[in-house]
Amino acid sequence: MSKVLRELDAALAVIEDGAMLAIPADYAGVAMEATRALIRRGVKRLHLVTLPASSLQAELLVGAGCVATLETSAVGFGELGAAPRFTAAVMSGAINLKDATCPAIHAALRAAEMGNPFAPLRGIIGSDLLKYRADWKMIDNPFGVDDPIVLLPAIRPDVALFHAPLADRHGNIWVGRRRDLFTLAHASKRSVATVEKLHDGDLLADEVMAAATIPAFYIEAVAVAPRGAWPLKFSDLYAEDTAHLLDYLRAAATEAGFRRYLDEHVFRRRAA
Repeated sequence: MSKVLRELDAALAVIEDGAMLAIPADYAGVAMEATRALIRRGVKRLHLVTLPASSLQAELLVGAGCVATLETSAVGFGELGAAPRFTAAVMSGAINLKDATCPAIHAALRAAEMGNPFAPLRGIIGSDLLKYRADWKMIDNPFGVDDPIVLLPAIRPDVALFHAPLADRHGNIWVGRRRDLFTLAHASKRSVATVEKLHDGDLLADEVMAAATIPAFYIEAVAVAPRGAWPLKFSDLYAEDTAHLLDYLRAAATEAGFRRYLDEHVFRRRAA
């Protein structure tokens, strides 16, 4: 078996205290079992980057005290409601929030993917965000007149963490239609993936599978974690556990309730 295939805790060992950790949106494949393992380990001072938004994953990491800086376009539960521990952390100043937009985060990660120091973006001109992001620079278009444009510094995470349907024993990861996972893997120094199951054979040798496969060159470690995105929806394999998320939101309305949730669903290793 390849050295890239590891037990979950061993795979996550590359995510060190203080790391810049990039995670995908709920629809792209969220490594929730890995997130619970990181909280159990007590990881600290993360610079968490969401591509481009998050819900339970960022919420748990923030509430558990694992995050120092959060760079995101949004953290929330959509129609189910706001993210209570994220909201409390922002209001109290417990985390440094680097507010962004979806296109801004995509552009900054794509800059890193291409090896560029920055990315140009136009759509945020006129918004209040430029008042709060001193690292975003508005300049005159060198090829035009009276045509300002914003330059965003590239985001190059230390580690990308995501969940995918399949990996082979070489460490190649099949991600299906989720092209943003390619961006995460290309932009980051290392990538760690949990997967539903292992694939017999070489994914890159299969003409049909290869186009949606991230090569092992970009992957540091793979751990098998069946239903590893629970309670979030994962592709067409399983639906969101809405009842569980509603229970979470009721519990996490208070700090004490959130701690009880962690005790039951994280530290007791309750199975999905």
